[in-house]
Order: sequence, then C-alpha cells, then structure tokens
Amino acid sequence: MKSTVLILSLIAGAALGQAADLPTFRHVTIDDKVRIGYGIAIADMNADKKPDIVLCDARNIAWYQNPSWKKHIIVENLTQRDHVCIAVRDIDGDGRAEIAAGAQWNPGETTDTAKSGAVFYLIPPADRTQKWTPVQLHHEPTTHRMRWFATPSGSFDLVVLPLHGRGNRANKGEGVRTLAYHVPTDPKQAWKTTLVDDKLHASHNFDVAQWDRDKADEMLLSGVEGAFLLQRRKGNSWSRQQISNNPTGEVRQGRGTGGANFVTAIEPMHGSQLSIYTKAKGEAKWSRNIIDDTLDQGHALATGDFMGTGADQIVAGWRGTRRTGKVGVKFYYPTDKARTKWKSMLVDDNQMATEDIRVADLNADGKLDIIAAGRASNNLKIYFNE
Repeated sequence: MKSTVLILSLIAGAALGQAADLPTFRHVTIDDKVRIGYGIAIADMNADKKPDIVLCDARNIAWYQNPSWKKHIIVENLTQRDHVCIAVRDIDGDGRAEIAAGAQWNPGETTDTAKSGAVFYLIPPADRTQKWTPVQLHHEPTTHRMRWFATPSGSFDLVVLPLHGRGNRANKGEGVRTLAYHVPTDPKQAWKTTLVDDKLHASHNFDVAQWDRDKADEMLLSGVEGAFLLQRRKGNSWSRQQISNNPTGEVRQGRGTGGANFVTAIEPMHGSQLSIYTKAKGEAKWSRNIIDDTLDQGHALATGDFMGTGADQIVAGWRGTRRTGKVGVKFYYPTDKARTKWKSMLVDDNQMATEDIRVADLNADGKLDIIAAGRASNNLKIYFNE
C-alpha cells in the first residue's frame, strides 16, 4: 500500500510539481546607460559562432560582443526623432547577421512621411565594430516593428509593420500597410515591396512563427482587431487566420506538449492580461486561457524551454508602476499535464522597466537565458539560467 501511494505521489509530482525544476537566474547588467531600449535582437555578428546582443536605443543602435559584452556602435542619429526597431538575421548564409532599422518614431503623425517613420538597411564595414552605412528605403508613416522572414525560395524579405494606417485617427481610417521589402542584388538600389496585410488598425507587434521548419516562415500579427496567423501562398500573397478578436499588444509562438502549438499574447496593447491560445485538431476556433491579469503596461514577451521539459514556458515583462508600484519580469510555467494551470515566479523585482525581451543560450551551457532592456530603468541585463 505504501509503495502504491509513493508511486501515485511521484506521478502527481511529475504532472504537477515542475516547481522542483524551476530555473534560477543570475543577473548581469551589461549597460546601465540605456535611454529607452526599444528593441533587442540576438544574432552572431562576427561569425565566431557566439550569439551577440543587438540593441535599438533612442539615439544609437549597438551590438554587444559575447562574452565580454563590449559595446560597438553601429549607427547614431539616423533621423531627427528616435530609432524604434531593428531586424537582425543572417540572410546571406555567411554566419554574420544583417541589420535593418526603423526610425523617426512619431506615432501621432500618421500622414506626413517626412515627419513620421523611416526604414534603413545598414551596410556593414569589413570591421563590423566600426560604423555601418545606412541606406534609406521607402516607408509608411509610424514605422514601428520589423523582422526578416524566410521565403519558400530560401531568400529573405524584410517585413515592416507601422503602428497606424495612413491618416488613421482614433483607430479609424485606412488599415495598417504591412509591407514586405524584397532584397535587391545591390542593396543600394531601389527595393521592391509587396503588400502583406492592410486590414488592421493600430497594430502593435508581430513575430516570426517557425512551427514547421521545413516551410517558409509564418507570421503572427496583432492589433486592435485581435491576433492573426498569416501564411504564405504562392507568390508574395499571404492567407490570414484569426486566432482571437481581443485587442492585442505583444504576440509570440510557443510549443506545447508533444509539439502542439500555442500562441501567447499580452492584451490589450500595454495591457494587464497574459493569455495563451491553443487550437484543437479539427476546430477553427482557438481557445483562450488567461494566466495572469496583474501586469502593469505589459510590453515584452518571449517563449522557450528553460526547464528542459520538451515544451515551452513563457517570460513576460512590464514597465508600468501604477498597480503595484513596481516594474519587473516574470517567468510562467505549467503545473498540470494538460498545461491549463500555470504559476509564475519573479525573475526581476523592480529593477527592469521592461521594454523588450529576448531569450537565447548565450554561454553555450544548454540552458536558455533571458535578455531584457529597460525604459525607465535605463538598463540592459542578462539573466543567466543557472
């Protein structure tokens, strides 16, 4: 009888008691003079097979060299107003990442392209620790987010997401023109663009979805009308599947038990709720599970398997102080086999006014680390998973 009870308790512990395997995080500040820290990317910048950190700050874009974290300024003052976003990825297969940048951040001006928005491709010098050469491209007003997306042919498109449509006021007017930029042989020449989507109003964020790594990248897109999964059709068109109709700020992909997919979102834009969406086979509708409603200006989101369970956990950060008087970062993990019940633990308690978060194994120890940039806290930190 005692052995049966012990076996049952072990089974229950395996299903519910993942807390025993919770990671601990060692905090390392690598920059304490960040102005805003609009966006972070992780990529190998110098072909040494080590992931470096790239930061888009208000007046400069820089990369921090692994493992010394020495800061190298890429560009400064691209436009009169702030830089706001970056796209970083190795698009030519040489082991070193290419970079595009968005600037002239002016969300209140939705009509005048001279006063709002800018898109640049940055050409690196032979010595990538020196300044890069910006090439300005066509843009829509209120440039806000950008990513490199793999195409079926093996090339890459730069997809740029504005915050608003042209002339948009109070989320009314034209839809947000999300454009794919096609890289020419000579990046200094004109870049052709095609329309990805123009149905959202006030679109806050998007991300690359790589659930099926044998196919071209899919897209998770979020805005005031909800969250959507976009998939490439033949040519340069995209299909559009609605995941939710809840106004959404941040959105990220995740992998559940047995490879099942999920989507996690912060709702609404700069909101308080962290939700998970899952889709059952044969069902069109995605089910929503709110796992936290206490965030204060939630503004950063990432997923990854920090615990070695074969499925992803979630990291979220917030930058407001009205609800608790504190900013911070939380780690979320499921406590039941069906992954319907989740708990959280604080990673950073009031030292990170989180603007953006990324995850990567920075020290090649087989465990994912967290990288976060703080707005009011003016910092860039690594949380090493130990």
